[in-house]
Parts: sequence; structure tokens; C-alpha cells
Amino acid sequence: MPTYEYRCEANGKIVEVRHKMSERITTWGELCSRAGISVGQTNPSAPVQKLISASFVGTGSSAPACEAPGCGSGACGSGMCAFD
Repeated sequence: MPTYEYRCEANGKIVEVRHKMSERITTWGELCSRAGISVGQTNPSAPVQKLISASFVGTGSSAPACEAPGCGSGACGSGMCAFD
């Protein structure tokens, strides 16, 4: 299953999720639901933009610290964080 990065226009956060190529994620609420993270203070209907496909990119230990919402609460290390 491919991995995609999405950026929320309302809060500037970037979240990585895996989903089928045919699946479309267009809002922060959809993205958070797919990633298993809280929407926080951001409006769930805020638009998100797909940035890149990283299905074959290994981030390894040189990846920057995770800035995705929910980090430290089980998202990282579970395949749901942008920088596992």
C-alpha cells in the first residue's frame, strides 16, 4: 500500500498515511481519522493537500523529529507517523 504525505492548509501540519491509490483524502478530519490522531483545534473540514508519495522511501535514523499531531501518543512507531 502506498504512503502519502498530506499538509493541512489551516494548521501547517504534515502527516503521512498509507492508503489505497484509489482512496481520496481531502479534509483534516479524514486525514486524522485515517492516521488515528486527534483533530485537535483544527476544523475537521479544513482542506488538506497531498504532497508526495513515499512508498519506497526509508526514513531511517536520519529523519527529523516528528511534528505530526499525536506523536508520543502511539502514532510514532506504529506506521502512522510521518517520520517512523
